[in-house]
Amino acid sequence: MATEIKVPTLGESVSEATVARWLKQVGQPVAADEPLVELETDKVTLEVNAPAAGTLAEIVAPEGSNVGVAALLGIIGEGAVAAAAPAAAAPAAVAAPAPAAAAAPAPAGASVAALADAGPAARKLVEEKGLDASKIAGTGKDGRITKGDVIDHVAKPAAPAAAPTAAPAPQKYQWTAGTAGDRPRAAQEERVRMTRLRQRIAERLKEAQNSAAMLTTFNEVDMTNVMALRNEYKDYFEKRHKVRLGFMSFFVKAAIQALKEIPAVNAEIDGTDLVYKNYYDIGVAVGTPQGLVVPIVRDADKMGFADIEGKIGELGKKGRDGKLSMDELTGGTFTISNGGVYGSLMSTPIINPPQSAILGMHKTQERPVVVNGKIEIRPMMYLALSYDHRIIDGKEAVTFLVRIKECIEDPRRLLLDV
Repeated sequence: MATEIKVPTLGESVSEATVARWLKQVGQPVAADEPLVELETDKVTLEVNAPAAGTLAEIVAPEGSNVGVAALLGIIGEGAVAAAAPAAAAPAAVAAPAPAAAAAPAPAGASVAALADAGPAARKLVEEKGLDASKIAGTGKDGRITKGDVIDHVAKPAAPAAAPTAAPAPQKYQWTAGTAGDRPRAAQEERVRMTRLRQRIAERLKEAQNSAAMLTTFNEVDMTNVMALRNEYKDYFEKRHKVRLGFMSFFVKAAIQALKEIPAVNAEIDGTDLVYKNYYDIGVAVGTPQGLVVPIVRDADKMGFADIEGKIGELGKKGRDGKLSMDELTGGTFTISNGGVYGSLMSTPIINPPQSAILGMHKTQERPVVVNGKIEIRPMMYLALSYDHRIIDGKEAVTFLVRIKECIEDPRRLLLDV
C-alpha cells in the first residue's frame, strides 16, 4: 500500500516552503521516521520524516519547487517493488535495443544513462518532448536532471547549424532562462536564487526601515571589571555548571535591568496602541550558513548566568545546524546582536520588527582613556542602541544605554539588582 509524504504544518503565519534537498532518491529503502526531505521556509529549515517504512517510489515535488501546507511531496511504496516503477521505460530500451533505436521519442545510450537518476517529472517531460537527456545540464544533487532543467533546456534557442565546429567551451555556471538579459559580462557572473530565509531577512530589514522612525545612539563601556570577574571565576564556573562563562550573559542581565527601568524599550506599537510587556524574552542574533537568525531566550529575567549561557549555546548550535523550531524564533521583546565576534568596531543595527529597539555589541579593543585625570590603556567596547523614535524618546534611549554601561562597568549591580 502506497503512503503519501505531505508537507506538515509549517508554523504560525507560514503557508509555503521550498523543497531544499531530498535526502533519499527514488528506489532507495526508507525507515519509519527517517528524515526524507528538507523544506526551507522564510524562517527555518525543517526535515520531513518518513510516515512509514518502505521504498521511495516517487518524488512529486523536486528540489527547488514551492509547496504549500499539506501538499504532496512524494510516495512511499511497499518493499522494493515500487523502485522499479519510476524507471519502467529504461529496461524496455535496454532489453530491446533494436526497437528502441527505431522509436524517435525514446532516449537511448548516453541519454538513458543521463535519465537514470532523474526525477519522475523530468523523465516524463523528456520522453514527451523526445529530447536527448545527455544534452541537458543537470543542476540537481550530484548533477541530477530536474524538471526545471528540462524546461530551461527547451526554452534555450537552438545553436546555429552553420557553425557546428565553432561551439563555445562549456559554461561554468547554469543560468535560469531569460535572467542573464543583456549583461555584458554575464559569463563571468554566478547567478544563484535567493533562499527563502534570505528573502525574508531582506523583507524584514526593509520593513523596519520603511515603518519605524529609526535612530541610533552610541556609548562606550570599559570592560576592565567584567573581564577581571570572568577571568577569576570562569574555570570554577565551567566545572560547576558544565558551561562556559561568556560576556553575553552579562549583557543579557544588564539589558533586563535597563528594560525594567525604561519599559518603553520593551514595548511595541500595535495600531494606535502601545503594548508594554511585563516579561523579558531576549533575542540573541546568531550567524548561520543560511543567514542571520534570532532565537529567543524566554523569561531571561528568571534565569541565572549559567542558565542563560547554556540556553544561548544550545540555541546557537541549533541555529548553525538548521534545527531551530518556529517557537524558538518568534515572540522576542528585545534583541542583542554582537558584531564584535566578527571584528566590528562600530555599526548601526536594524530593529527586528515589531520590537522597538536592538542593542549592538562590538569588538573589545584596548584604547587610551582618561581615568581620574590620568591616561590609561583600557579594554573598551562601543555600544549602539537603535530604537524606534515613535515610541522611545531620546532621553529614554540614552538613559537605557547608560544603565547598561553602568552594570557592565560595575558587575556588582547585577548581583544587587541596583
